[in-house]
Amino acid sequence: MQTLVVVVHVIVAVAIVALVLLQQGKGADAGASFGAGASQTVFGSSGSGNFLVKATTIAATIFFVTSLSLAIFARSQSGVATPSGLPIANPALLEQRVTEQSDVPALEDDEPVATQSDIPSIPDGND
Repeated sequence: MQTLVVVVHVIVAVAIVALVLLQQGKGADAGASFGAGASQTVFGSSGSGNFLVKATTIAATIFFVTSLSLAIFARSQSGVATPSGLPIANPALLEQRVTEQSDVPALEDDEPVATQSDIPSIPDGND
């Protein structure tokens, strides 16, 4: 289901780009009012304005719905929140879960901690 929504989302995104590029700007109407552009339209003498505007509106609505659907899919797969939708109330449970999944070995109590840094110091101008 998610793959289908992604495919529809990409197709509609490309369609929106194409529809926006096909539309004429507001300044192009001045030339058409003198008869320059009416004979060369594909959609008749009334122009393509109504068709392209309606098609862009429908494509934008579909794009919005698919975006919302993909956000819902992502939220359900993330596992960030508990099933009730509320954050975890007990931080000890979160720390326990993080330490169980960590790949970094924990320091033992008797291990020495490195006191030197790997970052070089900036020399003084007094030398």
